[in-house]
Amino acid sequence: MTEIEIGAGKRGRRAWAFDDVAVVPSRRTRDPQDVSTTWNIDAYKFELPVLSAPMDSAVSPATAIQIGKLGGLGVLDLEGLWTRYEDPSKQLAEIAKLSAEKAVARMQEIYAEPIKAELIRDRIAEIRAAGVTVAGALSPQRTVEFYQTVIKAGVDIFVIRGTNVSAEHVSKQAEPLNLKQFIYELDVPVIVGGASTYTSALHLMRTGAAGVLVGFGGGRASTTRKVVGIHAPMATAVADVAGARRDYMDESGGRYVHVIADGGLGTSGDIVKAIACGADAVMLGSILARADEAPGKGWHWGQEAFHEELPRGTKVEVGNSGSLKTILHGPSNTADGTTNVVGALRRAMATTGYSDLKEFQRVEVVVAPYDAQ
Repeated sequence: MTEIEIGAGKRGRRAWAFDDVAVVPSRRTRDPQDVSTTWNIDAYKFELPVLSAPMDSAVSPATAIQIGKLGGLGVLDLEGLWTRYEDPSKQLAEIAKLSAEKAVARMQEIYAEPIKAELIRDRIAEIRAAGVTVAGALSPQRTVEFYQTVIKAGVDIFVIRGTNVSAEHVSKQAEPLNLKQFIYELDVPVIVGGASTYTSALHLMRTGAAGVLVGFGGGRASTTRKVVGIHAPMATAVADVAGARRDYMDESGGRYVHVIADGGLGTSGDIVKAIACGADAVMLGSILARADEAPGKGWHWGQEAFHEELPRGTKVEVGNSGSLKTILHGPSNTADGTTNVVGALRRAMATTGYSDLKEFQRVEVVVAPYDAQ
């Protein structure tokens, strides 16, 4: 791939965000009702290729259940308010009212409350009792401490999610998590990430992960690019990781690892382009935080916002777009791409003539930077 000269001593590869690419229609079209959006990972089948991002502003046990009943996969943050407080409604209400100047400092105090193993157990049990697939997320730093509690509680899919997760973490301060050994010893499928390059994703696939999350600092509430100067334009990142999946299939004799876009997905058009670039599914944060049922009540924040040493996120106002059902399935009464997102995906697949998600990954994509002005 052509590199661009930044200066006499540095060159860089050109990378593209979802706003920089567009899907091209083909000669064939289909009826949207004939299109399938089903997605399978391991033994689990979902009507929608949608996972919720494990963020307190978007997911509670109740909304995880509702997302599951609507056809997606609700992923609960097992380090969030729901596992620190018996009833976090007071803390959620306070965060929603915090001014921008005080939000980060106060959230650091609120999230200083210790995580309680018994609350992890109880939250997972609540979701399991509803009869939907149970998924919970821990950061790599917390996985060793709490994974036995999570497994014993009956989680179906285990998500290890961080800003950047590598198969080989080097530390002189603590024994790092050995992902390959850890995943091998578990009896449940593991989704791990984020990864944003071909090489990092290939190494994560070799650990035995069932899925790899793609993204680094691209979410609505992230300030990673401003704080530490790191950012991965998502169209290029997804395409790179999809390339790693293809090569890993050859290397492993046919083992398929799912690519899940996680970040930069603010509208239904972004979801369409993520799958067109090679994603099998998408992990949604800000879109779901707009739901009437969302715990954030129109506000959105992630784990990076309350990091005790170096916050790399903030609380942002996303407003309300309607119920979870309206956001996922419609009907929509707006034209901004924040409601009926699965309907929009169906329409895009039908317009380009593809009948399922795997086929749609072959759709033609062009570089066409979008200028909102």
